[in-house]
Amino acid sequence: MTIGSKLAWDDTVLPFQLDVSDIRGRVARLDGVLDGILKQHDYPPVVEALVAEVALLTALIGESIKLRWKLQLQVQSDGPVRMIATDYYAPAEPGEPARIRGYASFDPERLTDGRPFDQVGKGYFAIMIDQGEGMAPYQGITPLAGGSIAACAEAYFAQSEQLPTRFSLMFGQSTEPGGGEHWRGGGVMVQAMPKASPSVSGEGGSGEGGLLHASDLVTGDEEENWNRVNMHLNTVEALELVGPQVSPSDLLVRLFHEEQPRVFDAQPVRFGCSCSEAKVRQSLSIYSAKDIEKMTTPEGRVTADCQFCGAHYDLDPATVGFEAEGADTEEGNAGA
Repeated sequence: MTIGSKLAWDDTVLPFQLDVSDIRGRVARLDGVLDGILKQHDYPPVVEALVAEVALLTALIGESIKLRWKLQLQVQSDGPVRMIATDYYAPAEPGEPARIRGYASFDPERLTDGRPFDQVGKGYFAIMIDQGEGMAPYQGITPLAGGSIAACAEAYFAQSEQLPTRFSLMFGQSTEPGGGEHWRGGGVMVQAMPKASPSVSGEGGSGEGGLLHASDLVTGDEEENWNRVNMHLNTVEALELVGPQVSPSDLLVRLFHEEQPRVFDAQPVRFGCSCSEAKVRQSLSIYSAKDIEKMTTPEGRVTADCQFCGAHYDLDPATVGFEAEGADTEEGNAGA
């Protein structure tokens, strides 16, 4: 089924439950979201692949959390790709789409011909949850290890949440008849819900560098269920994950029909940014007129660009900073 040239299940996250094995999960399909994130920047292909991977993880993890406001995933490293940051904004109202944005910072001259994960070097993977005003933000981090950003996310859930978690992701550029290339991505997340806190020895886990692995957290029947579901997930094919021809519900039946999959309402997601002229003005409000003068261009303007969406803000220096004469509401514009 299609809507114009867009598939009905594009840019959605479908929650599901495997009743036999007591495992929950998500199926994500991103099309316009990836295009929206990546077309803002002229990233080399290896950087695009990393940003696409983190965006897929963001969609899967964000939908799985009872989120009131914002989830952020961040990769910080000493490698050629210094930082990747993505934000997931929860829907403001039931039925509305969630919004995702993201960008990467990198040194072009240091990029290599190796795998995408080879570009991040040593550093950490972080998940930050901000539930809004009056709520304390949460942050959890794990080292960059395991050969992929998805493996880092799995290690995070094992270490910080002690929840066995597995991701299977696929992304790349797709060419459709009569159209140009555009990005598509898809992924499956499965997560065992322990009935009690697992008993973990103090000797470290079986993952790289002694990190906990999902297999360290399951025993008995739970281990059997976990291994069986992962065996099924191992059979998934790349085109099934990306999904131009296989709907998320059909994919679940194909992979997990013996586990009695039960699906819930899909969450639509869209590319979207929270930047605004008001926020730019607020960020500049801590500076004096002397500081603002140093930021002023030869043309006599103060400008700012959003790294997430490419919006450009052009302001009168007399109207910004804590010594501003007055807000000029007619000034400024934003463009992609």
